[in-house]
Amino acid sequence: MTFRQTCALLGVITLILVTLALAGRSAVGAEESVGVTEITPELLVFTTTAGNVVASVGHDGALLVGTPSTASTSYISNLLRSRTKSAVRYVVIAPQDLAHSEGDAGWGRRGAFVAMHENALQRLGGNVMGAPSPLSRRFTELGVDRPRIAFSEVVAFDINGESIHVVHQKPGYSNADAIAHFHVAKLIYLGEVFPGDGYPAIDPAQGGTLEGLVNTLDGWTDSAFRIVPARGKVTNGADVKAFRDMIVTVRDRVKPLVAAGRDESQILAEHLTADFDARWGHGRVQPDQFVREIYSVFKSGSVPDGRIN
Repeated sequence: MTFRQTCALLGVITLILVTLALAGRSAVGAEESVGVTEITPELLVFTTTAGNVVASVGHDGALLVGTPSTASTSYISNLLRSRTKSAVRYVVIAPQDLAHSEGDAGWGRRGAFVAMHENALQRLGGNVMGAPSPLSRRFTELGVDRPRIAFSEVVAFDINGESIHVVHQKPGYSNADAIAHFHVAKLIYLGEVFPGDGYPAIDPAQGGTLEGLVNTLDGWTDSAFRIVPARGKVTNGADVKAFRDMIVTVRDRVKPLVAAGRDESQILAEHLTADFDARWGHGRVQPDQFVREIYSVFKSGSVPDGRIN
């Protein structure tokens, strides 16, 4: 090999090593972006790019509930391994819109038992009476699978000294809404019913209803409860009450305008959320979109008199 060839080869090797180093640095950066809030040594809340994840971890293994991102899985897995000798992992994936879903976030290939409410799983192509459909292009590109276990009304866990019930709710954000109640810790994971970063999504394409959304929120307004939203910081029932009251206030502003025959553009021009936008107007659902959701509820006749218990 000539001197010139040797230099060229060394240049290629150096380029490969630099590329691998940068890729490794990117992976570490992704892991470092995962936030961790320790409620107790056995109860953690992870903040990922896809949403919040509540984790019970201890001598029985680990249970995760929420919407983990694929990029967070390695980091979370390593942290859990540092806190329990058990290899058992249960993961309950909360419903999301299809554009944001990351399936099982890669937990299935790590040997976890991954579950999802049956309605949400059907929208991902699973839980069918026959062969499941092929994975979506998004899931294939992410390298994830669908959850393989579906539940209907309740799935319960007695794990790490905690009693945990994941309970299906009346349709609010969607017809797959389920809250997770960690009884000993008095902690509630509400998911998209309480997005945490702004106005709620009420998705009629997924069976969502305004009435169901408010009814679910009504049960968790006691400030004694720790509340984990879909995204954002861990809070308490007082914030849930403020969120619930805001929804009802905007609903009650929209109702008489619909009754007076105002169309959507006229109602939007009233800026009915203006006094709430500073607090709730910075999430995935923008103020006008939220007003459109409520306008659609009244126009569809699903709450003909505006009555929500």
